[in-house]
Amino acid sequence: MPGWEMFDESEKKHVDEVMDTGVIMRYGFDAKRKGRWKAREMEEAICRRTGAKRALLLADGTAALTTALAALGVGAGDEVIMPPFTFVASFESIIAAGATPVLAEVDDTLCLSPESAREAVTARTKAVMPVHMCGSMADIGGLEDLCEEKGLFLLEDACQAFGASYGGRALGAIGDVGCYSFDFNKIVTCGEGGAIVTDSDDIWERADMYHDHGHDHKNSDRGLEGHAFPGYNFRISELHAAIGCAQIAKTDRFLGIQRENKKIFKDAIAAIPEVTFRRIPDPSGDSATFLTFFLPAEDLTARAVRAMKDAGVEGVFYWFDNNWHYVRKWDHFKDRKFANPQSREILSGMKDYSKVRFKSDSLMSRCVSIAIKMGWTSEEVKRAADRAAAAIKSSI
Repeated sequence: MPGWEMFDESEKKHVDEVMDTGVIMRYGFDAKRKGRWKAREMEEAICRRTGAKRALLLADGTAALTTALAALGVGAGDEVIMPPFTFVASFESIIAAGATPVLAEVDDTLCLSPESAREAVTARTKAVMPVHMCGSMADIGGLEDLCEEKGLFLLEDACQAFGASYGGRALGAIGDVGCYSFDFNKIVTCGEGGAIVTDSDDIWERADMYHDHGHDHKNSDRGLEGHAFPGYNFRISELHAAIGCAQIAKTDRFLGIQRENKKIFKDAIAAIPEVTFRRIPDPSGDSATFLTFFLPAEDLTARAVRAMKDAGVEGVFYWFDNNWHYVRKWDHFKDRKFANPQSREILSGMKDYSKVRFKSDSLMSRCVSIAIKMGWTSEEVKRAADRAAAAIKSSI
C-alpha cells in the first residue's frame, strides 16, 4: 500500500534539485530557486490527475481538512456530519474549526450512509463530510443529492483514497472541496503532506491565505503582502513536495500493482462460504489499498483475526478494536477531554456519545481489512493469501 515501498532514484532526483538551490521553503527566495517550485509542480500534477481546477498542498491531511472547513466558512454554531469509522483527524479538524461534529452511521460501503446523514441534518448543519475509507468510496451520489437538496457543503475526506474514482470522477474532486493525505503510509506519499482540491476560485483563495498566516501571495516581497484575515502555518516544504512529485508520476503504476495483488488475495478468500465483501459502489474505481470483508459473527471474526496474525499474515486490521479509527475506542472524544477549554457551542452542542449505541457496531464488529502491499512478489502475495485463507478456515 504505501508509496515508500516503491522509492527509487526519481525521489532522490527531485530532492537533489531542491537541495541544489538551498531553498526548502515553499514561498519566497525567488532568485535562488533556479525556476524550481516543487509544491507548484505537484499541485499542477494533482489537478491533471483529479480533473480539479485548483489544488493546494499543505503540511498534512489534517491541515487540509482544517483549512478546507475554514475556507467554507464553517465555524462556531455550525454542525458537520461525519461517520464513526474514520481516522480521528476528521473530528479533530471539525473541532479545530470551532464547529460541532455530528456522527451518523456507516452502511455496507463502510462509509457514511446517505440515509443516516439525512436523519442527522438539523438547522445548524453546514457541511457533510463523507470519508472514503481504506481506499474505496462512499455512496457519493446519494450524498451529493442530499447536499444539493439541503443546500449543504459536500466536503470529501479522501485522505485515504488518492487515485480512486467514482463514475470516472476522482474521489475528492466531486464535492465542493476534497482533501488528501500524503503521509508515510499512503499510496502516494510525501513523507508528510496533504492537499485540497476544488473547482471554486473563492474557496481556493481563502484556503491559500488561511494555510499561510493570511498571506494573499500577491507580492514578491512576503513582508509587503496583504492579509484579509488571520490564518495558520500549515505550509508544506519543498523537500516534501519534491518526494511527492516523483510519487504522483507513479500513480497509475501503483494502482495497477495494488489491483492485481488485491485480486489474488480476494480470490483466495472468496472461496470461503462464510466470507462476504464490503460493497464498493464503483469497483473499477477502487484504489485497492485494502481488502475488506465480513464474517458472520463478532466472536468468529476476532478468532480469525488472531489466527491470521499468529500465522504471520501482515497488515491485518480489526477496526472494531482499533483506538484510532472507530468511535468505540474514542474515549477522549466521547468524554470530551480537550487539552484546552472549548467553546460553549461545542460543549453544549456535542451529543453525549458515551451513551450512544451505534448501529454501525453490527458491521464493524464483523469487519476485517488486510493491507495490500505493492512490494510483494507474485509468489509472496499468493503465499500470504493462502496463509490468510487457511487461518480463516481454521477459525470457523
